[in-house]
Amino acid sequence: MISIIFYILAAITLGTGILTVLSKNPIHSAVYMIICFFSISGHFLLLNALFLAVINIVVYAGAIMVLLLFTLMLMNLGDQSEPKKKVISRVAATISGCLMGVVLLAALLKSTPVIENYKTEGFDYQSVSIIGQVLLDEYLVPFEFASILLITAMIGAVLISKKDKKA
Repeated sequence: MISIIFYILAAITLGTGILTVLSKNPIHSAVYMIICFFSISGHFLLLNALFLAVINIVVYAGAIMVLLLFTLMLMNLGDQSEPKKKVISRVAATISGCLMGVVLLAALLKSTPVIENYKTEGFDYQSVSIIGQVLLDEYLVPFEFASILLITAMIGAVLISKKDKKA
C-alpha cells in the first residue's frame, strides 16, 4: 500500500515539476509548483518526517509561493515580454541540464547512507520539541537575524515595486 502511494506521489511530483518548467504562463507554473510542493510533503509523510512535511507546506507552498505569485502579478508578465530564444541557447541549456543530471546521478551512486549514528544516539531528531529546543537555544541569534533579513527584503521589494505617481 505504501509503495502504491509512493508511486502516485512520485508521478504527481515529476508531472507537476515538468509542467512547471514547460508551462508558458508563469501563473500556471506557480500553481504547478504548489502542487509539486504538496506532493513532496506527501513524500515526507511517507518517511515519517512530520515536521518537514508541515514546514514544507507552511514555508514553501504557503509563504514563498504567495510571494512569488504576488511578484508575478506585480510584474504583469505576458507572452510578448519574453523574446524567442535562439537555437544555440536552447541546445546549450539542454546540454548543461544533461550534464547536471549526470553529475547528480554520479553523486547519488557514490553516496552511502549513514544510519548507524542515528540509531545509536537514542534521540528523536524529528520531534518538534527537540527541533524547537535546538533552534531557540543554540541558534537563537542567527534565527532572529534571518527573520530581520527577510522582513527587510520584503519591505525593500514593496518599495521597489511601488509605482511613482507623476501628475
